[in-house]
Amino acid sequence: MKVKTILVSQPEPKMENSPYSRLIEKEKVKVDFRPFIHVEGVDAKTVRQQKIDLSQYTAVILTSRNSVDHYFRIAEEMRFKVPDTMKYFCQSEAVAYYLQKYVVYRKRKIYVGKRNFVDLLPLFKKYKDEEYLLPSSDVLKPQIPETLEKSGIRWTRGIFYRTVISDLSDLRDVYYDILVFFSPSGIESLLKNFPDFEQNNTRIAVFGNSTVNAATDAGLRIDIQAPTPETPSMSMALQKYINTVNKK
Repeated sequence: MKVKTILVSQPEPKMENSPYSRLIEKEKVKVDFRPFIHVEGVDAKTVRQQKIDLSQYTAVILTSRNSVDHYFRIAEEMRFKVPDTMKYFCQSEAVAYYLQKYVVYRKRKIYVGKRNFVDLLPLFKKYKDEEYLLPSSDVLKPQIPETLEKSGIRWTRGIFYRTVISDLSDLRDVYYDILVFFSPSGIESLLKNFPDFEQNNTRIAVFGNSTVNAATDAGLRIDIQAPTPETPSMSMALQKYINTVNKK
């Protein structure tokens, strides 16, 4: 069956010339964006109940833009002035650059991994005497605590924000040829919002092994998968699939 409509379970990209824009233009398909999950910050009282005193830490581990936003939000709520000596260990360059929203980049001690969290391991071992804080969501990839335990550093996890399922009730009678998922939480949201969901001719696209596992466990048929050596991005995987089925 040909593809005419796609729903991506994420916010719409802010950049004008995104890969999805090119997909829309080249393949003449309709692509809608709708976050199936969203993030809500916890308050300072909840953080204190976790026995976290921000002044006790000399380094912060930042895995995403959300972790950056919520670390500084909690610091402000607790009236804690983040010292200039604070060390920031960022999972990727994108997270490190985002820090500029809160600190003068060139005047801070910022250490950056290549892409995956495990890439930070040599840095943790180099700075093993720091007291590390990991501001995180209530949902945490197992690789993160596993890597931190291997590193031998002293670290504390603080739940500063939560992943919450979005209300999608307005989509009940709206049908798409392809639904695109990037996390197990997205799959969970689909099933919570639509417990009677039947896949039928709807194609499911998934990104990452954990999302593949969640979709499979939910009994969904996976039609499009990324990343692969041939299609490292979701937009490339979609383009390849659409090229195949729309030419028939």
